Amino acid sequence: MKIKGRIQLRKSAKNKLLDNLRSMYGDTLVEKIASCKFEQAHADDMSLILIDGKVLFFEVEDIYFPTLKGVIELGFKNKAVVVDSGAVRFVVNGADIMSPGIVHADENILEGDPVIVKEEKYGKPLAIGKALVPGTAMISDSGKAVKSLHHVGDHLWNLEV
Repeated sequence: MKIKGRIQLRKSAKNKLLDNLRSMYGDTLVEKIASCKFEQAHADDMSLILIDGKVLFFEVEDIYFPTLKGVIELGFKNKAVVVDSGAVRFVVNGADIMSPGIVHADENILEGDPVIVKEEKYGKPLAIGKALVPGTAMISDSGKAVKSLHHVGDHLWNLEV
């Protein structure tokens, strides 16, 4: 995967993006990045947002998801789903997150929300996904809870800018 078509966002586009990010992730995040340089780029069929030269967001179906490096860099804490140690090897290989492997889910997660999948022991982010059910319904005996979109070791993780 290689970055193509890298352009700096105009002030109006940057403000619109910041408003979008504020509604999804809150004021604290936007305050951290508001004064940074924003660029949009494309890699294969994916739209990316670079902030100060780092790939921190990617777009899927008009929703901006943080990359795992973005989660680490910006310190995302909310909208997290925690999986047990038995699920880790499946998650890092790109599998969707199944309800039986979830030990904790943020109750504020709505269906369709971006979520951060973390491992139980150290709290490290493993994957970024889209919630298939609300956070209150994620812990159950069967079914998929999160569609995996990006995980440790995938093409987006290994992308060099």
